[in-house]
Amino acid sequence: MSLISRRKDSVAVVGVGTTDYGALVGHDATSLGIWALRNAAQDAGIDLQDIDGLICQRLTDYQKFVQITNTSPKLVTAVPGAGRMTGGTIQIAVQAILSGMLDTVAVVYGNDGRTAGARYGGQGDNYGTGADEMWFPYGMTSPGAVHSMLFQRHAHLYGTKVEQLGQIAMAFRKHAGLNPSAVMKKPVTMDDYLASRFICEPLRLLDYCLINDGGVAMILTAGDRARDFRQRPVYVRGVAQLSRLAQGELPDDFGYAAMQRVSATVHEMADLKREDADALMIYDNFTPIVVFVLEGFGFCPRGDGGRYVENGTLELGRGRYPTNTNGGHLSESYMQGWNLQAEAVRQLRGGLGSRQVPDAEVVQYLQGGPLSTSIIYATEAS
Repeated sequence: MSLISRRKDSVAVVGVGTTDYGALVGHDATSLGIWALRNAAQDAGIDLQDIDGLICQRLTDYQKFVQITNTSPKLVTAVPGAGRMTGGTIQIAVQAILSGMLDTVAVVYGNDGRTAGARYGGQGDNYGTGADEMWFPYGMTSPGAVHSMLFQRHAHLYGTKVEQLGQIAMAFRKHAGLNPSAVMKKPVTMDDYLASRFICEPLRLLDYCLINDGGVAMILTAGDRARDFRQRPVYVRGVAQLSRLAQGELPDDFGYAAMQRVSATVHEMADLKREDADALMIYDNFTPIVVFVLEGFGFCPRGDGGRYVENGTLELGRGRYPTNTNGGHLSESYMQGWNLQAEAVRQLRGGLGSRQVPDAEVVQYLQGGPLSTSIIYATEAS
């Protein structure tokens, strides 16, 4: 069992900062991270020099980052740019604070993918691990191809339909229409979804996340200090991760077994049940992963994910678990999980107007894939 589950200490998010999203010409990933961190520090009501730990993801140059921000952190570390590392980055921050070595840690992400011409998959992919190269001779040259094949297997086994994927795209676009920061706000109908062009059949353009520029930063601190900051604290009640890297990119069970183990761990750690969640934030790089994650984390029976998302189940005001209320990666912007962390915190603070989940007290982040992850955020420490 992890360190956090054996302690009564708590960790809270006390600052959140985001940049604009879209095509942000003149910025690289590092400057976008700086922009986000400055906003997070202002949100928390602190100076950058109050931060004694820095964990950054995908920044062009962490040394330049520290020099420009004129900080002197006791811990500086950088993690790879893949989105699967997001949960682990936050987990490192939590563990560093619980160890007593650090008081206030910033986790910072910057992405200039749109203006830099980023591509995910294929020989020009600078953000992968290289593990996918074994699939290239068979045409599996991108994450989209992997998810397309997984979806076809799911459809064969359980009767899942492309129209059910369309329901996911429609729900998240509806939420994006309520979010001033979202890149894509134009409503999507089922006819629009079915008319969108194939990228890797049967997945269409509207099944794919957006490649954009942007940055996100969060500031975390020990729970006994959290109420000294400007904003209402949001507590990290549980965080868990499990690798299934050895099973490769095409697991026979869609990652179900790994997600089941992560689910059990994170709920025990948080001392909360699945039913306590008021909203979900699901890593939606492609629509099929939403189906796999809902099954893997037990929000619907195995094989029923497609049927579960029908008829507005994920929508604000209709579903039991409104999901990706900011529009997610499909419609707000692809920030590799980070914009979902920001949205979780903001939902628990309240005040989001028409996209606010009423009386939200618990929001759960869910991620499938080779590093299955879950984080439970709550308004109370215990």
